[in-house]
Amino acid sequence: MKAGFVSLGCAKNLIDTEVMLGIMQKHGIELTANPADADILIVNTCAFILSAKEESITTILNLAEYKDGKCRSLIVAGCLGQLYKENLLEEMPEVDAVIGTGAWNRIMEAIEETLSGRRVILIGEREIIYDAKTPRLRTTPDYTAYVKIAEGCNNRCSFCSIPLIRGRQISRPIEDIKLEVERLAAQGVKEINLIAQDTTAYGTDIYGKPQLVELLRELVKVEKIRWIRILYAYPRRFSDELIDLIASEEKICKYVDLPLQHASDKILKLMNRPDNRESIETLLKKIREKIPNVTIRSTFIVGFPGETDEDFMELKNFLQEQRLDKVGIFTYSREEDTAAYDLPDQISEEVMQERYHELMSLQSLISQEINESLEGQELEVLIENRDEEVPEVVAGRSYRDAPEVDGLVYIENDGRSKAGDIVRVKVLAGFVYDIAAERID
Repeated sequence: MKAGFVSLGCAKNLIDTEVMLGIMQKHGIELTANPADADILIVNTCAFILSAKEESITTILNLAEYKDGKCRSLIVAGCLGQLYKENLLEEMPEVDAVIGTGAWNRIMEAIEETLSGRRVILIGEREIIYDAKTPRLRTTPDYTAYVKIAEGCNNRCSFCSIPLIRGRQISRPIEDIKLEVERLAAQGVKEINLIAQDTTAYGTDIYGKPQLVELLRELVKVEKIRWIRILYAYPRRFSDELIDLIASEEKICKYVDLPLQHASDKILKLMNRPDNRESIETLLKKIREKIPNVTIRSTFIVGFPGETDEDFMELKNFLQEQRLDKVGIFTYSREEDTAAYDLPDQISEEVMQERYHELMSLQSLISQEINESLEGQELEVLIENRDEEVPEVVAGRSYRDAPEVDGLVYIENDGRSKAGDIVRVKVLAGFVYDIAAERID
């Protein structure tokens, strides 16, 4: 029995995919990268914004064509299934089963039912998370791994459908996370990327208060782990204690990922965000003062309902003044059942696109200037791969670059480095996203 798997969306979704793959492998199902060879095809979908839903539906329909061949079962898992459940089976007769975000542990049940000719919907409780004992087949390179420390979200940002999809926050115990990291280290993993919907809220549900600092203090004790990167850290709980720990602990990457979303107090309030521009700027100033050479990444939304030209200019001025290292810009996506869906003064697609491109152009200039300022400096780089067309060039990431979302460091005239090595380089040139360097060790 062979299965093909397509995983869409974020790293949090990828972990759900990896645990489903691990369960399937434990039950003797062979995995194939060729959908034409698969008896079972599974799509782990994303439904965070409209474009993600469209990609998920297109992928499902593309895989459905293989049902004319060997494929006997097409299963839709993840966020799209959680949101639309019965609608998917009704409107897409090619789909045999729907698995919600809280039912990844029932993947074998879905396979067995569909191979018996039954169409099923398995949703389960949204508040579910894997643990260190759960089978997991990692799809990331040997030297790097994601570790999900919590599932769900208690924040109620008015634009966001994640609480509808993933439910309320449920955290894993510190001991369980450390056990997983120890096992990953034993497998050769050097970089751990901690993820959750809100990593700074980790532990509030089981310990009564945020416990990210306590978790990090345990994880840095794990031998062989070189880098620990914190992703999706919200500003409200980014404490002085956390800042001090990042600054003092060598293993924790000096990389701060803060999804700020906007800089206008009016828009932040409409978004139901607890921050304002003054509190954000105070936090950024503190982070930069206490963590030398820190890299700050953020995301922002343009075109939120009620965003006037003045609100947009305030965001633009904020970016000009703060000069963040890395920025993602998104146009507002009007999501059903969210509080923002029925807000007045919805912004036209044309205006959203204009604002998007204006901010992207601005940030490109800022990012290039920041990367150019690195010229002559030395960095440690985690090697990822060798250029197939130019074998003497290898690519990797420094502490400044999270996997999949940030740029790369291209090292010239390096015939020695291999994937997973951590080497020292000197920056030769900075560009908008990437930098060129030479190995010096």
